Amino acid sequence: MRKVNVADMKLPVLAVGCMGLDKAGADGTRALLSAALDAGLNFFDHADIYGDGACESLFGDAMRALGIPRGAYVLQSKCGIIRGKMYDLSAEHIVAAAEGSLRRLRTDHLDILLLHRPDPLMRPEEVAAAFDKLEGEGKVLRFGVSNMHPYQIALLQSALRQKLCVDQLQFSPAHAGMVRCGMEVNMNTDGAAARDGYALDYCRLHGIAVQAWSPLRYGLLEGVYLDDPHFASLNAALADVAASYGVTKAAVVAAWILRHPAVAQVVTGTSNVKHLFEMAEGARVELRREEWYKIYLSAGNMLP
Repeated sequence: MRKVNVADMKLPVLAVGCMGLDKAGADGTRALLSAALDAGLNFFDHADIYGDGACESLFGDAMRALGIPRGAYVLQSKCGIIRGKMYDLSAEHIVAAAEGSLRRLRTDHLDILLLHRPDPLMRPEEVAAAFDKLEGEGKVLRFGVSNMHPYQIALLQSALRQKLCVDQLQFSPAHAGMVRCGMEVNMNTDGAAARDGYALDYCRLHGIAVQAWSPLRYGLLEGVYLDDPHFASLNAALADVAASYGVTKAAVVAAWILRHPAVAQVVTGTSNVKHLFEMAEGARVELRREEWYKIYLSAGNMLP
């Protein structure tokens, strides 16, 4: 499995997203984790709200049952969302959430902790106090954010001793606004609007690894675009490119995302071993420039 530098670590370019483990159950979780580790996919992405904590618990139980030593895998989790009520990036909540994840994951430390969503009531000095406490106690080794734009990152970073190393952002051929705004500069088009604040360029400039989540979905988790007739042109282009490399359309999506220089990792969302391996095949495919643009255009994006 191809590796990428994130902070001081060499990680697989495919991150195993664990949000569906509660649907896989105990047996399915053990099967997925065992297969992933055998394939060199040893980076696992969690959040405390996935399955309301059940996904982390299933993971922790599975790793213990499999007898996998902690040094054999890398753990990332996210905090800050109280489902259906609010976002909370207070120092008290960050510490309590991280400690809850540690208990459920059956580990003494997280390699990376991400703040899951921006909290408009966030006070950077409170976040700094939480990070210092968690780092000082050895409970979290590195920190990052998710779904934040550059000014939110800069504001937060201004109070931190630790360098934010990750921004996790939704990105795919069917959700490519972060690219469109950079292509349609100074135009009166919908795509010209920088809804993300030019996050890809900012992250490249500041050495922040972009993790692309929801690679096969469109909208805010509205549905899977593969084989969806509403995305006929995109699916045709993906199928054509996939045939030339002898891989699946899902693999080509992963290759398309990883072809962007800002993207360090693709975060999967499947608990199906077959589907996970299909995405992993994309790590060995480097799309030609014309193939990347063909897919980009087929998704309804434009060249000015």
